[in-house]
Amino acid sequence: MPNMDDNIIEMPIGAEILTNQMQGYVPCIWALVDVNAKKVFRHFKIFGTGNPIPEIENAELKHIGTFQMAGGVLVFHTFEVILI
Repeated sequence: MPNMDDNIIEMPIGAEILTNQMQGYVPCIWALVDVNAKKVFRHFKIFGTGNPIPEIENAELKHIGTFQMAGGVLVFHTFEVILI
């Protein structure tokens, strides 16, 4: 399983995040993209329900979505790290 805490994903510039859900046993992000656009790296963090969400210096967190694992026993929240 991929690292679920901190993820850097290469995506086309202007990619619009549509949803964040499980696909089989893997949490995934779906986005509307221009496949011809230049690519950039975007930073996402995942936190389990009940865990603290730390402040990140010079950044804000934008909620992307919530997904469940283990039949809903585990609930996670995905945020994009936006530099300010």
